[in-house]
This record gives sequence, C-alpha cells and structure tokens, in this order.
Amino acid sequence: MNEQQPNLLARIMKSASTIEPNELRSVITSFLFVFTLMAGYYILRPVRDAMASDWTRTEISQLWNINFFLCLAVVAIYGLFVTRVKFKYLVPGVYAFFATTFVIFYLATSGAGDTLLLDLKVDAFNYELYLTTDKAFYLWVSVFSLYHVSVFWTFMADLYTKEQSNRLFAFIAAGSSAGALVGPSIPGFFAESLGTDTLLLIAASLLVVPIILSFYLERLKVTDLHNEAVHVDLSKIQIGGNPLGGFKMFFTNPYLLGIGAFLLFYTALGSFAYMAQTDVLRPFEEAVRQKYLARVDLTVNVLTFVIGMFATSRIVTRFGMSVTLALVPIIIVAGMLIVAFAPIMIVALALQVVRRAGNYGITRPAREMLFTALDRETRFKAKPVIDVALYRGGDAVWGNVYAYLSDGLGFGLAVMMAIGAGLAAVWAMIGTYLGGMFNRQGEDKDVQKSGPIEQTS
Repeated sequence: MNEQQPNLLARIMKSASTIEPNELRSVITSFLFVFTLMAGYYILRPVRDAMASDWTRTEISQLWNINFFLCLAVVAIYGLFVTRVKFKYLVPGVYAFFATTFVIFYLATSGAGDTLLLDLKVDAFNYELYLTTDKAFYLWVSVFSLYHVSVFWTFMADLYTKEQSNRLFAFIAAGSSAGALVGPSIPGFFAESLGTDTLLLIAASLLVVPIILSFYLERLKVTDLHNEAVHVDLSKIQIGGNPLGGFKMFFTNPYLLGIGAFLLFYTALGSFAYMAQTDVLRPFEEAVRQKYLARVDLTVNVLTFVIGMFATSRIVTRFGMSVTLALVPIIIVAGMLIVAFAPIMIVALALQVVRRAGNYGITRPAREMLFTALDRETRFKAKPVIDVALYRGGDAVWGNVYAYLSDGLGFGLAVMMAIGAGLAAVWAMIGTYLGGMFNRQGEDKDVQKSGPIEQTS
C-alpha cells in the first residue's frame, strides 16, 4: 500500500503537469521552498509599511535615500560572496542570515521597544536623522525584498536542466503565488490579536524552512535528478565585470534611456501613491494599519494572478506594446484625480491596489519584454543599472520631491494627487513612445541579429 501511493501520485502529476516520477520529490520540495519564502515576506511587508504612518514624509524620504545606497552596497557585497563561497552553502547561508536578523529585530522590539540607533545632525545642510529600531527594520525588509526570490530562482537554475526548467518552473512558480496569498492572510486577519512581535517571529521561523529544504534539494539533485553536471552561471548575479560599462551603455543608447525614463515615472507614481497611503492610515493604530495593508497585499496578489493568467498576453497581442505600456498609467491618471477629490482611506488604498496589480500583472511583464529587443551583452550589463541603481535612485529622488512639496511648501494631499495625475499622464506618453521604439528595435533585430543595438533616432 505504501508503494502504490507514490506511484499513483506520480502518474497523476505527470499527466497533469508533465512532471516525471524521478522529478516529483524535487518539484514538490521546490514548490514548498518558494511558498514559505513568499509567505514569510508577505507577513513582513505590511508590518514594515504600517510603521511608515508614524513618520513624516521627510523622514520617509530620508529612509529612501539611505535605502538607495544600502541596496547598492549589499548588491556589491553579495557579488563578492558569490565569488568566494560555494554555491551550495551560499543559498542556506543567505536565508540563515536574514532569519537571524529578524529574530534580532523580534528580540529588540519585544524587549526595550523602539530604541535610538543613530542620531545624525549636519548643521551645514540643516540635515537631521534619527535612526531607530523600527526605521532600521523598515530598511532591512527593503533589502530582503531584493534577495528572497532572486536567490531562490538562482538556486533553481543550479538544480534543473534547461529542458526541465521549461516543463517544471511554471508549476514551481505557482508556489510563489500560493505563498503570496497565504502570507498576507495572517496579518490581514490576525494582526490585532497576534501583535507585531509575534508576526516577526512567525516570519523568521518560516525562513528556517528553506534552509532545511536547500540541503535536501542538493541531495535530490544527485539521487533523483542526476544533474550533477548542472551549475548556474554565477556571473549573472554580479553587476558585470565593469560596472561603468553598464552605465555607459545606458547613457549612450536612446532605447535604454527610454526604458529608464519609463521606470523613473513608474517610481514617481509609486512614491506618490505610497505617501498618500501613509497619510490616510496615520490616524489608525499600528495593528489596524497592518490589517488593512495585508488585505491590500492579498487583493493585489489575487488580481495579479487573474490578470497574468487571463489578460496580459491578450492585451499585448491584440493592442500592441504601446497600448500595453500606456494602459496602467492612464488608469492611474483617473485614480489620482479621484483621490484628489476624495482623499479618504478606502479610495487611497483602492488606488494602491489598482496601481500594484496593474504593475505586477501588466506593466512589469511588458517592461521585461522590452529587454528582448536587446542583445545579450546589453541586457547583461545595462539591466542591473536600470533594475537596481535607477529603480532605487528613483524612489529616493521622488521621495525627496514629495517631501519638499508637502512638508516644505505645504501642499495638501489633494494638490499632491493632482500633480501625480500630471506625472501619470507624462508616464503614459513615454509608454506610448517606448512601445513604438520597441517595435522598431524588433524590426532591426530581425534584419541584423548580431552585434549590439545601434542608436536610433
């Protein structure tokens, strides 16, 4: 009886998802791996974002400035470790490190409470920063968000062959979607009864699971998959051999500059919507904020799954890249104007849901498609510049802009949302123009398949 059960399960899985019997244990373990990762992250995310409503817009913008430099430093440090640590130890080491840090934050918040870690005053620039435990946690979750899934997929590339990845990765990725639904449900329904301390401990405990599973998967790679010869290309994890090469490519290629401009305006609208979210949640207790933000995450993840499954490819195929890239910005124009006339919590949170679901389900996949019109060398060197430096830098710049206009000049939420609507309109125009550039780049690539993309007018 014990022997028939696995055979029956293997036959069902093979017929349903082309998983071979010898791959079954590895695939299910990989599914559980990314499930726990995403569940843990989505427990931490609403805890982090709920804290922001306790700070001024200027304080938030200061944290985004720090986050920009912190992320660049961590990316460089991680690239250094990649070249010096065996990959089979690197993966569990990363998750053990983050799990330990979140346990430390749990002990810090459950003990003496929020404590002052740094008091920086620069009189020459009239600059003052108080870095407390909760602000350090806010920054650290942002760093964690860069790595928790990226390291996982790098690990998957080290386990499976290219042929297996084509068959199996879609099923494994479903574990990410499932974790993104279960994770926010915990603070979404139990934040007030569990409390922040317990949520941190739950998330840290979940991160222990991938450590155990990583060692198990390394064994299955040999015993079940027989993929001893498969090794991930670790050079892809580093920001090129010469980081300046990517920056040079970026600033001399109009197509890359177009992608960069599109991303900058995306970060602008993300910053404006995020600040509006912190403003409308300010009157509520932290546990209540966590509950609402977790439910926003849950709704966003459900909508993203539905849009990705049934809408994105149809929109791109039927309407083309220009319409696809401009669609969400146009919706955001309307959403910002609605918030300007009705600056209340439910409307501001609805805007966040629409913006994030539209980005994850439509804009982000379309933005990734833009890179397919580039040759491999350009993608390899310039993409990290856009995805890391420009993305985090955009957050920092627009956070400062919002803080200056609101805290400095005294603009209210309605005025800021009206300005945001104008920025979204520019974003839509850039998306339309970039879609046309994509089509022209694709035509050039079909005609000449070798060599880097030349500058176009």
